Amino acid sequence: MVVIAISGKSVAGTATIGKKLAKDLGLEYFDAGAYYKQHSSKTKEVEQALELLRSKNGTSEGFHKHIDKLQREMAKKDNIVICGKLALHMLKDIADIKIWIECSFEERVRRVSKRDKIAYVEARQKLKEKEEREREMWKKIYGIDYFYQSNIADILIDTTNLTEEETLAKIKNEVMKLRPDISTS
Repeated sequence: MVVIAISGKSVAGTATIGKKLAKDLGLEYFDAGAYYKQHSSKTKEVEQALELLRSKNGTSEGFHKHIDKLQREMAKKDNIVICGKLALHMLKDIADIKIWIECSFEERVRRVSKRDKIAYVEARQKLKEKEEREREMWKKIYGIDYFYQSNIADILIDTTNLTEEETLAKIKNEVMKLRPDISTS
């Protein structure tokens, strides 16, 4: 039985790595960000997040508390990887392993530009706005800067110069050190 919480800066690779880690470990997977973004009408990820961060529903404390409750309920079922911007904070008393994924701002901008097929300058502006709005909102709702979660992580990985495969291998190696009872494929 294991609960793994993954969080990190926007576009650092949390969802991609979280899905692959869950699959490799034979665990369930829940992505709080994907749940949040499904309430948007936009198609590009960064635009989905911004639309919600500008909306009444997306900035509603009640909506965020609902997502928090959902994460905690999923975690109590065990054998799951939960990915979310506040996952380490929300699951600090439940998660067996807490992973923070770091990445430089410039690399994250490059990834947004490529993923969403938008110009680098536009990607930079949108990512900056998204991150500022998230930090401001969570400071208001929870009284925290979500970047603090790097301080409570059991595993800290910087993906700036790593491929997905290298990142996943490093994380799996660290998970096995902490929980040798978990089998990986």
